[in-house]
Amino acid sequence: MKNISELFKTKYPVIQGGMANIATHQLASAVSNAGGLGLIGAGGCDANWVREEIRKTKALTDKPFGVNVMLMSPHAEAISDVVVEEGVKIVTTGAGNPGPYMEKWKKAGIIVVPVVPSVALAIRMERAGADAVVVEGTEAGGHIGELTTMALVPQVSDAVNIPVIAAGGIADKRGVLAAFALGAKGVQIGTVFLASEEAPIHENYKHKVVDARDTETVVTGRGTGAPVRVLKNKMSQEYLRMTKEGVPLEELEKLTLGSLRRAVFDGDKDTGSFMAGQIAGLVKAVRPVKDILSDLFDDVNNYKERLEVL
Repeated sequence: MKNISELFKTKYPVIQGGMANIATHQLASAVSNAGGLGLIGAGGCDANWVREEIRKTKALTDKPFGVNVMLMSPHAEAISDVVVEEGVKIVTTGAGNPGPYMEKWKKAGIIVVPVVPSVALAIRMERAGADAVVVEGTEAGGHIGELTTMALVPQVSDAVNIPVIAAGGIADKRGVLAAFALGAKGVQIGTVFLASEEAPIHENYKHKVVDARDTETVVTGRGTGAPVRVLKNKMSQEYLRMTKEGVPLEELEKLTLGSLRRAVFDGDKDTGSFMAGQIAGLVKAVRPVKDILSDLFDDVNNYKERLEVL
């Protein structure tokens, strides 16, 4: 089973999360140039936007990068064609089954890596032809499942023969080593990159992550079947209050409409949706991407040897 750095031809076995409205050409190219696998997050954007982002990324790096396709998007089918037409070599997927596009992508030589929240879905993705899976625990930011990284990664690792990439709750060498001890062959990082100099988000967002304590995140949307982990603010607290009172879904949706964009572009501390993982409490400074990756992986073997083990 290949290490992820071998599969992706990167220096480090790490993927940058495909965060909607955040994972643009600026961040993707910076991560790829620093030795990781940068991703363009298609989110709900249309195919033309994705095509332009791919071309902008190519202008900034000659290193491998990929595109994350949100399969629930109404533009998913058109984007599935764009990644082929633009010669993208790696695609990660979320929020759905990439089965309808798998044959097309594999014929084009694309490495396909679905994000999965369960053993059953990981097995299905392997059978469908996936080259690896990202196994995301509930510690992660944004849309989440219920199982923790520590519980889920070893179970998926035992169940499939393709490489497993651990995501959720990883911010330093300790998290990287823990992921590999659990059976992963690489890691996916999101929250830590929010606090990077190259992240194209408002400074308020970056500093909200840096200032976060260990108890700073909450999960909204559990009752709707679409749980999302965010940093606490007036909007998230109001959402939880309204949920407790049984306010209709339509009213909850009005509250959150456009909230991610308000966080990313406006830095609206009160009404923005600041998606971030539980590990935000471990992020202490805004740093260049290259320093983040160096701290995660360089000298990791020496660190491992210093650990006290049974």
